[in-house]
Amino acid sequence: MTDPPLRRILHCDMDCFYAAVHTRDDPSLEGKPVVVGGDPSGRGVVAAANYEARKYGIHSAMPAAQARRKCPKTIFLRPEFKLYREESQQIFAIYGEYTPLIQPLSLDEAFLDVSEHLAEFNSATEVAEDIRRRVREERRLTVSVGVAPNKLVAKIASDFRKPDGLTVVRPHEVEAFLAPLPVRRLYGIGPAAERSLHEMGITTVEELRGLSIDRLMARFGNWGRVLWERVRGIDDRPVHTHRERKSLSTERTFAENVKDLDEIDRILDTMADEVAKGLKKRHLAASTITVKVRYPDFTTPTRSHSLPVPTSDAATIGAAARELVRRTDAARQSVRLLGVGASNLVPGELGQRTLFDDSAH
Repeated sequence: MTDPPLRRILHCDMDCFYAAVHTRDDPSLEGKPVVVGGDPSGRGVVAAANYEARKYGIHSAMPAAQARRKCPKTIFLRPEFKLYREESQQIFAIYGEYTPLIQPLSLDEAFLDVSEHLAEFNSATEVAEDIRRRVREERRLTVSVGVAPNKLVAKIASDFRKPDGLTVVRPHEVEAFLAPLPVRRLYGIGPAAERSLHEMGITTVEELRGLSIDRLMARFGNWGRVLWERVRGIDDRPVHTHRERKSLSTERTFAENVKDLDEIDRILDTMADEVAKGLKKRHLAASTITVKVRYPDFTTPTRSHSLPVPTSDAATIGAAARELVRRTDAARQSVRLLGVGASNLVPGELGQRTLFDDSAH
């Protein structure tokens, strides 16, 4: 039996992309804390923050008003997505000169498979170095790159030496590279799963690797097999040249406002079933469930919950949605729209067993 062919995967991640584009185009911003996002005097949120702003504890999704309190001298800029899209196209055009196998994850992030596309280069590392050089020289921006035998490790590696970093993990180095990392760094482990693992005394990949596949599957169901592979750096997912779906959702606007909570629950269960069918059709499972509620005054709050184990089970999604809607005012005022969404999607059809099932111990 022959070994599978060696893969050479790059994960290219632009450094503080939105803020970096503005700073390049306006040198007066150089060295200053810059935030791209909403109005700090209103209810805006931070979309992106450069490294100078991050030193003050500012991060994406933080209320802009809070960011201003953390650093009053922060410069706030409104997003210019047309500018970012145009810049992204230029950067992806550079990537396309090295390989046709490019999987965009966002405007500033992509996987590249250069296994059969080394051309005049001796290694994937040389390809990564040349990409970084060209982005720096031609676009006057920086990109951090992880080089590894698969997507899982390449994505983790690209974050290691930011900004303007290059981290190479060779096949024989994968397990040692992952061992000391906190479990949260593994793709698919969200806050809820991290808390549950911590309760088991598991904080690092190496500690999680010490559990047998039987124990992992007894504890986590089918997700246990995925975890067993992830902690060993096993990831056979190909680089897809089409954009992977990141979320799946459905919503309904009612002809007449709905106030009865039992009726809201029935509607949520129906919508959860629709989302579950969509996930199963695409062989995906969701790590996060979100509910959207719109009131007659068009106020539209959302509530999200990270599941201990990714799922495509309608009952689990419905239960999460019903619990989330109770964190809103839906029981106290009428509702004109409801939405149920599933995000942080991972491959696989995983059922309703959770980290908290008594039978899983």
